[in-house]
Amino acid sequence: MTDSPATPSNDPIIETRLGETRITLLGTAHVSRRSAETVQRMIDSGDFDAVAVELCPSRHHALSEPEALAQMDLLQVFRQGKAAMVAANLAMGAYQQRLAEQYGIEPGAEMRAAMQGAGAHGLPLLLIDREIGTTLRRTAANLSWWKRWTLFSGLLVSLVSHEEVDEAEIEKLKEGDMLETAFAEFAHDRQDLYQPLITERDRYMAARLLQEARDKAPRHILAVVGAGHLKGIAEQLERIQDPAAELRQLDALPPRSRWPRLIPWVIVGLVLFGFYLGFSRSSDLGWQLVSDWVLINGGLSALGALIAAAHPLTVVTAFVAAPITSLNPTIGAGMVTAAAELFLRKPQVRDFSALRHDTTSLRGWWRNRVSRTLLVFLFSTLGSAAGTYLAGFRIFDRLTG
Repeated sequence: MTDSPATPSNDPIIETRLGETRITLLGTAHVSRRSAETVQRMIDSGDFDAVAVELCPSRHHALSEPEALAQMDLLQVFRQGKAAMVAANLAMGAYQQRLAEQYGIEPGAEMRAAMQGAGAHGLPLLLIDREIGTTLRRTAANLSWWKRWTLFSGLLVSLVSHEEVDEAEIEKLKEGDMLETAFAEFAHDRQDLYQPLITERDRYMAARLLQEARDKAPRHILAVVGAGHLKGIAEQLERIQDPAAELRQLDALPPRSRWPRLIPWVIVGLVLFGFYLGFSRSSDLGWQLVSDWVLINGGLSALGALIAAAHPLTVVTAFVAAPITSLNPTIGAGMVTAAAELFLRKPQVRDFSALRHDTTSLRGWWRNRVSRTLLVFLFSTLGSAAGTYLAGFRIFDRLTG
């Protein structure tokens, strides 16, 4: 491995050889026009047989086909389990839009230059970064539940925030990593994020480069990565012996804790036991308990949906669904009402692009279909949760009265 002199744009370069394959690691600044020019110039030189970029398939798709993301049906997003991936891409896009509006900078220009240069010269484009959804899952597992909530609520805040990006953040982006900088501002302890966001991705990208070098044996790969990853990737290229095993380990999703999933079932058990006691005393008391449960739980959830200006059929859905979903912890009332609202008023991902503008006014929260769906989810969930406790106390009061 050798450190080559920096390019004229001061982008550092490290060169290494893996068997017959030579790899040139180019460390770029994500908010530098000169980095994009360096990438284009190096590809135009004709010295490379393949171009690798610090992108996963999802982020590549978002960059190469932004209109496809904007046209995506959110109902399908939820059904296919891609909500975290889309939310992460939207959060990144919102953060980048803030930079563009404030400083006239287009983050990720060097990645676009690499994609366009590879296409123009007919070179293979290698996506070497880990899927962003996997990175987020592993990041969440590395945080306490409170910091996890802070992190992911921060993603939503980033979509609607109008705060200016500090100059210090720009300098971090020039030296480091877009994901780390974008998400670290939402966590209290940067060390909690460093392992999954930086170290693991260094290992992952190195393993992908090793895999490509061994399987396809291109003569010379240009790897365009953030400057903050340069040293780590170079070190991992010398350490990793089995890239396939490394990738399997880093792609593995963390196991979910069992205890938080047991608590709702305990509550369900207590409510059902209350019904049992009521019917064992008299059918009138039993049906009175059921009636209390339906009216209080369903009524408060429907009230929440009504406050959120949900579609009338969504309000009816909330009333019917909440008493049932409260007895089935595998699905919440908010998910049912949000799905109903999405079906009845089909917002698309392009609505997210208007969030930062629409939510500047109270009226905008109810006018934008995406933010209104979020309100439907939130208020109907809160209503059902309040209804569960109030109905539970009501059942207890009738049984002991």
